[in-house]
Amino acid sequence: MEKDIKQQEQNIDILDILLDEDNEDPITLYDENSKAIKFDQVAIIPLEEKLFAILKPIDEIKGVADDEAIVFAINENDNGETTLIVETDEPLAMRVFDEYYKLLDDQNKK
Repeated sequence: MEKDIKQQEQNIDILDILLDEDNEDPITLYDENSKAIKFDQVAIIPLEEKLFAILKPIDEIKGVADDEAIVFAINENDNGETTLIVETDEPLAMRVFDEYYKLLDDQNKK
């Protein structure tokens, strides 16, 4: 948790963390009750001129199975800060997963 506080104090943009290929630390997000939830980053997927993050919860989340991941839309708020918002459009989230699986298939063919 200390590292997460330092990241907030240094105003490190979440996009910089997500795009850092050397980062192996969990991603910490906060729910509406300011509860910290840790995630492993699975992938960043560009689709329809937008970016999406696929994150797998490390911490237990009600309604999310241990082997499930969540698609987040990567947006910029009015202050220019990057935000992650759970993608609630299920067909769009499934297309993000499809793109991820295509990338995995391409990687495995090499």
